[in-house]
Amino acid sequence: MIAVNGTHKTDPLFGKKVAVLGFARQGQALARWLPTVGASVVVSDMRTAEQMAAECAAFPEVEFVLGGHPESLLDGVDVLCISGGVPLDAPIVQAAIARRIRLTNDAQLFLERCPAPVVGITGSAGKTTTTTLVGEILKRAGLTTWVGGNIGQVLLDVLDQIEPAHSVVMELSSFQLEIMTISPQTAAILNITPNHLDRHRTMEAYAQAKAHIILHQGDNNFAILGYDDAGSRALEDVAPGQLAWFSGRSMVPDGAFLAGQRLIVAGAASFDGEPHVVCDRQDIPLRGDHNVLNVLAACAITGVNGIRPEVMAAAIRDFKPVAHRLETVRVVNGVTYINDSIATAPERVLAALHSFDEPVVLLAGGKDKKLPWDDMIRLALERTRHIVAFGDAGGLVVDVVRRLSGSTDWVTCVKTLDEAVQKAAALALPGDVVLLSPGGTSYDAYKDFEARGEHFRQLVMGL
Repeated sequence: MIAVNGTHKTDPLFGKKVAVLGFARQGQALARWLPTVGASVVVSDMRTAEQMAAECAAFPEVEFVLGGHPESLLDGVDVLCISGGVPLDAPIVQAAIARRIRLTNDAQLFLERCPAPVVGITGSAGKTTTTTLVGEILKRAGLTTWVGGNIGQVLLDVLDQIEPAHSVVMELSSFQLEIMTISPQTAAILNITPNHLDRHRTMEAYAQAKAHIILHQGDNNFAILGYDDAGSRALEDVAPGQLAWFSGRSMVPDGAFLAGQRLIVAGAASFDGEPHVVCDRQDIPLRGDHNVLNVLAACAITGVNGIRPEVMAAAIRDFKPVAHRLETVRVVNGVTYINDSIATAPERVLAALHSFDEPVVLLAGGKDKKLPWDDMIRLALERTRHIVAFGDAGGLVVDVVRRLSGSTDWVTCVKTLDEAVQKAAALALPGDVVLLSPGGTSYDAYKDFEARGEHFRQLVMGL
């Protein structure tokens, strides 16, 4: 039996029956944590009992309903926890709403109970790099810091170890945010560009989901917005708390900005309210203008939390690129192979292409998310030596190239990433970059972008 701490008998979930939809990383964390506060748990997953035999054996206290989400699952249920992969228009979710069953998720439950101040970070691109760097800056400042959420560990797993004097940094996705009714004390929206429209259907719905990270803040809380991004900047009017900004093009009175080649913090993001130089642009060990913005965002976020610029600078100089994000894998015969498997939207490929002056052989494709490809392909036709299209979206890439250039001479279409790497290696010349920056998700062939990136690494190491 799982022991219930006596102090948890006052938890709102004590004695409640909670259903958990989906049993991946977030669902498993919920199944571990919920019994510790005295809740009974039923888990539903689309996989069969045979497919989930190992998981079921590891959770003897949990009831499992497998092979689908029958409405009978909701009988007697007080709360429904939705994993990120479950859309709100799923029939079981709509049935729960009709029954007035409360919807929640691991991030909401954590924020409701976390004793320490929380920084939450979202955006269409850059959130993992920014979240990781904010964590490194806070640690460099001597704070015990927990980093997780949509990346790394599910923070419910360590909730009982977090103390009021600690700091927490959470990456939050639109999937998590769309049902949340609580906001972190410090919240950043880096950018809002087309992404996940296969799930949210419209840009308006996607932006509304992102906005939840700031909508429930108090007067003394801080929202940090991207001044250069129209989608993020448009949320200025709905932020109930205080505002700070980050910008690569404009001086902002409160926040962080680029002045020439220097990163500056000022106003609310400065420990004394005065402008201070953090570091030079050349001190940032990451490629691309988009990463300069990520660093500026991290400076604004940590600045409003009282961190001094010299601490920011030390953490920035020592920062290492996060895996699968413009990560150099290897140089072979003078050709540099770059893993940017995280680029699951054409907008992210644009940022990647702008990061290189060298000739590029681009590996693009994967599974389409119903996003516009034209701008990315236009830039690729200008910046690349050749495009190698692969996966489910390979034919779509070829069609866009044909429509925009009148020719398919620029592109080769193959089925798999293995074939794409071999073709790129044959095409690339010394001094070139072979860039895996697909523009589509990995779900046509891999469980996630990380698995795709790991396979790319293996293929490159085998050249």
